[in-house]
Amino acid sequence: MQIRISSTILAAGIAVLAGAAAYAGPLQDRIDAGEPLRIGFSNIPIWGYPDENGDAKGFVNEITIGILKKMGHDTVEATVTDWGGLIPGLQANRYDMITGGLYILNSRCENITFSEPIAQSGDAFIVPVGNPKGIQTYQDILAAEALLAAGSGYNTVEAAKKEGLTDAMIMQVPGPTEMLAAVKAGRADAAGMTYFEAAHLADSDDSIDVTDPAALPDWTLNWVGVGFRDADSEFVAEFNTALADYIGSEEMMQTVAQYGYTKSTLPGDITTEWTCANR
Repeated sequence: MQIRISSTILAAGIAVLAGAAAYAGPLQDRIDAGEPLRIGFSNIPIWGYPDENGDAKGFVNEITIGILKKMGHDTVEATVTDWGGLIPGLQANRYDMITGGLYILNSRCENITFSEPIAQSGDAFIVPVGNPKGIQTYQDILAAEALLAAGSGYNTVEAAKKEGLTDAMIMQVPGPTEMLAAVKAGRADAAGMTYFEAAHLADSDDSIDVTDPAALPDWTLNWVGVGFRDADSEFVAEFNTALADYIGSEEMMQTVAQYGYTKSTLPGDITTEWTCANR
């Protein structure tokens, strides 16, 4: 499969939006014209990121590309952007689909169409080693009058506010690199993110600990999908048909094992319709 990555990497290592020309019309028009399918994703460890060669990696990208290949689409152009630019970029026709660990949330379902779920995941906090403020839940942050770092556009911002945290108690930053820096510098007492991200950061930095995702309420368990424009519903239906055959297959599980994706990560019987209504 041909994959072209378009990205601009800052000195700090954060990938930001590269110029991708907008293309008017539905996704099928691009397919009929022989144009590459364009994936937008953010630089989020484990979920979706460019490797040292610029190739699209991460289990969400691997699954998406695997499904597209099964559908007969062999030419893919992947663009790295900031997290907050994913949905606006999709709506502006810069990409044909967006990946990188988007939880299927009601607030997002109002703006884009999701595929059926491809994974389930819980959240966790990174905290200074030893967890000096005893933070395991949002209620712990509230009781300690602590400061939470969260990625701009992350589900953890919504979750924190639902649990009673005020805007003043939430420091919104671009992504995991900035969240880690805020905790390490003492500018935040904890940072909320997916457990996959938290565990990845802790593996390479012994100055932080990861809280137990099971300590958070059941409603914080989320399901991951691939995002599309509403106008591309016919393509999404075809994508879902191929997804149903591919998800959990031996081929898929071998591909994503390197990212820690196991049978427990499979989405189960939960549908996007249910998730949009309940998350």
